[in-house]
Amino acid sequence: MPRVLVVDDTPSIRFLIRTNLELAGFEVEEAVDGVDCLDRLARAETLPDVITVDVMMPRLDGVATVSAIRANPVTRHIAVVMVSTQGHPADIQRGTRAGVDAYVTKPFDPDFLVLTVRDVLDRSNERDDSA
Repeated sequence: MPRVLVVDDTPSIRFLIRTNLELAGFEVEEAVDGVDCLDRLARAETLPDVITVDVMMPRLDGVATVSAIRANPVTRHIAVVMVSTQGHPADIQRGTRAGVDAYVTKPFDPDFLVLTVRDVLDRSNERDDSA
């Protein structure tokens, strides 16, 4: 069962993402911000296959979180989907430069989010198979 770490400071958004991913067959964990995300990754016995991350969060925002994930050789392979209200082209470009695999703008269609998570997971698995 694929594992997803949902990182968002808004409990209702975490719940929405978690519920839809669990219904689609994913195992889901949650983190409340970027610092919590990085702490969980550092302590994890099993790393997630995909991380969804918000941009605007206290302590450590999503772009800095993704940059830290990509800078760490242990976590750099994990697929990342940025989920944000920040949908301007410059915001998407910042996420892309940080290393996200996909960008979903809030409010989002839950089915689209699940499809996006599946897509980045499939692409990640293809990269792993060809390595």
